[in-house]
Amino acid sequence: MDWTKAVRDAVDFMEKHMTEEITMEDVAAHVNMSPFYFHRGFSILCGYSMTEYIRNRRLALAGEELLTSDITVMELAMKYGYDSPDSFTKAFTRFHGHAPSTARRDRTMLKAFAPLKLSISLKGGCAMDYRITKKEAFTVLAASKEFDYENAKRDIPAYWQEHYASGKGNYVCGMFGINIDPQMGNERFEYLIADIYNPSVDVPEGFVVRTIPAFTWAVFPCKGVLSQTMQDVNTKVFSEWLPALQDYEFAAGYCVEMYDAPDQYPGGTEDENYYAEIWIPIRKKG
Repeated sequence: MDWTKAVRDAVDFMEKHMTEEITMEDVAAHVNMSPFYFHRGFSILCGYSMTEYIRNRRLALAGEELLTSDITVMELAMKYGYDSPDSFTKAFTRFHGHAPSTARRDRTMLKAFAPLKLSISLKGGCAMDYRITKKEAFTVLAASKEFDYENAKRDIPAYWQEHYASGKGNYVCGMFGINIDPQMGNERFEYLIADIYNPSVDVPEGFVVRTIPAFTWAVFPCKGVLSQTMQDVNTKVFSEWLPALQDYEFAAGYCVEMYDAPDQYPGGTEDENYYAEIWIPIRKKG
C-alpha cells in the first residue's frame, strides 16, 4: 500500500468536492481503504485529521471569497457547509481571528491554509525493529468508552487522566490501550483501558470484559519517553514500513498499545528507557 499516493489521491478528491458534503467513508472508499486505517494513517502522516483539513481549507477559501467578491455571509455559510450564518461566523472568527463583517470592512489580514502537498523524499535506509508473531485470543478487563475519530487524539489522553483521577486505576492499571472497530467503517470506535482478565475475580461495576481475537500481529517496540516514541514509531509504520510491505496487509480493525508498568522506571513514562509496544493485526495477501 502506497500511503503517499493514497493521501495525494484523497486530497485531490477532497479539493474537487470541497463545497459538497464529504465523509471519511467517501474519501476512504475513493482510495480503496477502510475508514479505520485511512483515518489513522492520514492523521499520523499529516499531523491533523481529515475533518480538520477540510474545515481549515473551507474557512481559508471562504476568507478569500469574502475579500475578493460581493458574496454574502449567508451565501458563504451555505456554500461551505454551515447550518447558519451564526455558526459560520463563529468558526470563521476562531480560525481567522476576525468576524467576517470586520474582515470585509477593514480588509484585515486573514489566515491562509493551502492544499496539502506531500513531497517525495528518500526514507528508510535504517533498521526498524519489529517482529511478526501469532497470538491466541486473549480476554481483558477494561474501562470502555466510544470516541469519534475526529476528536480521539484530544479526548483519549483526557480519558486516561479521568480513569486514574476517578480511582478506576485501582481495578485496571492500564497494561493496554486498545482501539476496536470490527467493521472498519464506522465514524466511532470503542477504546479500552485494559488489563488481562482474571476470571476468578468478579467484574467491578462500570467495567467490561472483551475478547481480542487471535491474529498474526506485527509488533513494534517503542523505547523512550512514551509520548514521543509512540508518535515516532507510528509515523515510521505508516510512512516507511507499510509502503514497503509486500506479503502482508491489515487484517482487522484492532490496534493495541501495550505498556510496561511505569513504576518500574525512575522517570515513569517519561523515562528514557521506558518500554511499550504497538501491535497491528496483519494477514498474508491473496
